[in-house]
Amino acid sequence: MRRTVLITGASAGIGAALARTYAAKGWNLILTARREGPLTRLADELTAAHGVTATVIPEDLSDPAAPERLIAAVAARGLTVDGLVNNAGFSRVTGFLDTDLAAHRAMIQVMLTAPVELSRLVLPGMVQRGFGRVLNVASLAGQMPATGGDTLYGPIKSFLIKASQGLHLETLGTGVHVTVLNPGYTLTEFHDVNGSRDQVSRAYPAWMWMDAARVAQIGYDACEANRASVTPGVMNNVMAGLARVLPDGLALKMVANHARRLERL
Repeated sequence: MRRTVLITGASAGIGAALARTYAAKGWNLILTARREGPLTRLADELTAAHGVTATVIPEDLSDPAAPERLIAAVAARGLTVDGLVNNAGFSRVTGFLDTDLAAHRAMIQVMLTAPVELSRLVLPGMVQRGFGRVLNVASLAGQMPATGGDTLYGPIKSFLIKASQGLHLETLGTGVHVTVLNPGYTLTEFHDVNGSRDQVSRAYPAWMWMDAARVAQIGYDACEANRASVTPGVMNNVMAGLARVLPDGLALKMVANHARRLERL
């Protein structure tokens, strides 16, 4: 029997890479994002390549009603969510004061509220059936000091890390695995969307960047192994470790200096 995984933000980037990884492992897919066209093309690709069933359900998770509507749409199709990948997200780098309230509200809804609600909607069934997988895509930013400009992104990801760790502990022994994936700089469309591609590409050497397919495989393997958290890449783990041991003042100064360097590029 094939399991079925629901992946949010599946139209591009790490979300699409995770869809390819799960399909290669024999999972059927439920793909959701705002853009139907890319989802349909990805579904066709993966069905042809792996013989899996790929269901497309477009949804805008910035709508507070979207999580319940999405799960209702899944149930209406007679599908069961055996795995959930909370991947949808974006960032704002124009500054807290220069970004309007509606955009902040949408960011919190998509990246914080929606993962919590979707997890709460599907986890009871997973526990009852004795099988489930939840993979939350956070970020190295959630393990680092907060940065000015992209003010909410790191704190939201930090919340997701802590919430995932709590769920991991709460579901131990139930057959449900909960893992949080913390990618660093990854080659995807993410930085093109938020307009920072040129700056970050010049700020970081090529060896610091990871391929989305590799990041997805690491996340998948960690979730199957029921690891609470995984951060891909040696350098990313070094940076996260330094952030934990450095005094707050020094860590904040380091991050602030880096942010100023990006602004000068």
